Amino acid sequence: MRAVLNAAVRTEVGSNAVKQVRKAGRIPAVLYGHGEQNVNLSLVGDEVHALIRHGGKLVDLKGDVADTALIRDVQWSTFGTDVLHVDLARVSAEELVRVTVPVEVKGTAAGTREGGVVELVVHDVEVECSAATIPDKIEVRVHELQVGDSLKAGDIVLPEGMRLLADPDMIIVHCVGRAEEEEEIAAAEAEEPEVIGRKGKAEEEEEEES
Repeated sequence: MRAVLNAAVRTEVGSNAVKQVRKAGRIPAVLYGHGEQNVNLSLVGDEVHALIRHGGKLVDLKGDVADTALIRDVQWSTFGTDVLHVDLARVSAEELVRVTVPVEVKGTAAGTREGGVVELVVHDVEVECSAATIPDKIEVRVHELQVGDSLKAGDIVLPEGMRLLADPDMIIVHCVGRAEEEEEIAAAEAEEPEVIGRKGKAEEEEEEES
């Protein structure tokens, strides 16, 4: 089910105009594509944040414009808390699009009964599908994973009509033993540079005495 965003046309542009849009609780956006003229918009902030939280990508615009669009890019604030700008591309429901979809692990791996740990190596994959069938997420079932096993992108069962664009040999999730996990952590810590700080008073006194 597509989300609906209320859109208003922005006639004024520039940094001051954008600040006023955000001050009013709205988010500046631009709509483009299909050989039509670009349109500057402002969107309701709460609607945009709710859509992104649920992983939505395809939207129906209503208000000053009536169109179907795909969220192509989202610009975030420095600390990733606020959406600053949204790029929207016009699409038709049947149009094939390339999108990046989040991956979600489902189930309990058999290897966890032997002390294994399931790690999600890649958090999203690129696929091609019709705009109307873009999923919020792709589920990867790990029930049969034993310690040392992994699932690659090519192992994911995709819905009918969806094509994988990511490298099929790319590891998505694996099950590793705790010993192996601890070794990886220890190796990472060993690579950290030593922090050289100011000498303590006791160290300075020892050097003076010597």
